[in-house]
Amino acid sequence: MNGPELYRKLGMLTKDREKWKESIPYVSALLASESVKIQAKALWLLGEMGLAYPLPVREAVPAVASFCDSPIPLLRERALNALGRIGRGDFQAIAPYWERLFRFAADAEAKVRLSFIWASENIAANTPDPYGDYLAVFEELLRDADDKVRMEAPEIFRVVGKRRPEMVRPYLELLRTISETDDNRVVRIHCLGAIKATEQK
Repeated sequence: MNGPELYRKLGMLTKDREKWKESIPYVSALLASESVKIQAKALWLLGEMGLAYPLPVREAVPAVASFCDSPIPLLRERALNALGRIGRGDFQAIAPYWERLFRFAADAEAKVRLSFIWASENIAANTPDPYGDYLAVFEELLRDADDKVRMEAPEIFRVVGKRRPEMVRPYLELLRTISETDDNRVVRIHCLGAIKATEQK
């Protein structure tokens, strides 16, 4: 099967959720593909499979995590996304790699920094407590030079604030200031959302 055919097959599998559980070993094997496009698609699909079936995907987690060290930004992005989805379903599955994810807050590629925030939101949705001592990392991302990163950064405060408002309260003044002063409208709206989620709780 050539690359385009294999990619189409993965696209069909993405839509056929009933086959996900039985297909985890097959998709995991595709991480060894020579095609970056196939590797990226397999990483993304394993993340979605891992959210739905976190226990069966556990064996694939070390291979997924190995792509965090890839020199290819797309593969770092997809590895982070996958670990976030799997970690949302089962934090223990990604726990050995969790602390190491924070290095990506300073990745040279903005899309990788964005994926780090997104993955963190996914994990924190069901397991917020580990983030209590790490929110200062996301405080720095509120000041990121990239608009899309700044747009996403307040969302981790919203996610955590809904569940553990005491963790976010020390950042409310900063979030309020940014909600009034940032040049980007979406950043301002997302900061207000984080404040509202925390204060309502």
